[in-house]
Amino acid sequence: MLGTEEQETDGYRVRVMSRAELDLAVDWARAEGWNPGLNDAGAFHAVDPAGFLVGLLDGRPVASLSVVRYPGSFGFLGFYIVRPEARGRGYGWRLWQEGLRHLEGCTVGLDGVVAQQENYRKSGFALSHRNIRFGGTVPDGAEGRTTLVDARTVPFDRLAALDADLFPAPRPGFLANWIALPGATALAAVSGGDLTGFGVIRPCHSGFKIGPLYAADAGVARDLVLALGRAAGAGPVFLDVPEPHGAGLRMAEELGLSPQFETARMYLGPAPATDLARVFGITSFELG
Repeated sequence: MLGTEEQETDGYRVRVMSRAELDLAVDWARAEGWNPGLNDAGAFHAVDPAGFLVGLLDGRPVASLSVVRYPGSFGFLGFYIVRPEARGRGYGWRLWQEGLRHLEGCTVGLDGVVAQQENYRKSGFALSHRNIRFGGTVPDGAEGRTTLVDARTVPFDRLAALDADLFPAPRPGFLANWIALPGATALAAVSGGDLTGFGVIRPCHSGFKIGPLYAADAGVARDLVLALGRAAGAGPVFLDVPEPHGAGLRMAEELGLSPQFETARMYLGPAPATDLARVFGITSFELG
């Protein structure tokens, strides 16, 4: 577990981020082309305030890392960024080591960009699958047969139970914040009293992202995407689909979305059993 700060050596130290510094890290992520949500930081920080670390060089932030511990023995690593002017000097590695200490005893997931995947393997992470970011303009599709309602009108324990089925750890606190993000729309699919799907769309620096997108089948997922796109308004829509989910890839392509970017979902420790057949879109590359 990381204390308030690490002993300073050669002007560089690591400590837990302030809430304002997380806003800075999100801006760095925007500069890297990762297109974070406009209001993600508050929901992220609330999950594990001690799980966001900053590397300071002579008091100036130069590196960031998130190492969020979820309930149970699961953690997720993200926001691994070293500013260009500080790269190649070992600052990122020292931050990385501190972060993994915070997640000691956990299975740790991450979504690694192509350039870093070999480095993650050297730290013991193993590939689970790729995620493909699709993007484009959602068509004005005809109304589907799926009954959709505002997810915030569904008993919250049902949403939380669905999320816990399809994510490696329960995260009700995060989910409660996520569906209430400023500018976000959350929809649930219902059929005969059953919850058959759930999706959230939120504004990003460019367009909108859908995540998570859970559905019993591709038809429900398609209806959710079309309705969420209509709710968001003009602008491109992005969806991060697990590559093993062939029906999810086909749905995205049939809606006219095209591949933009990819990551590798990797795990340190035993990979959790996740039913990807119902995951048409992951929540985020930063927190899983």
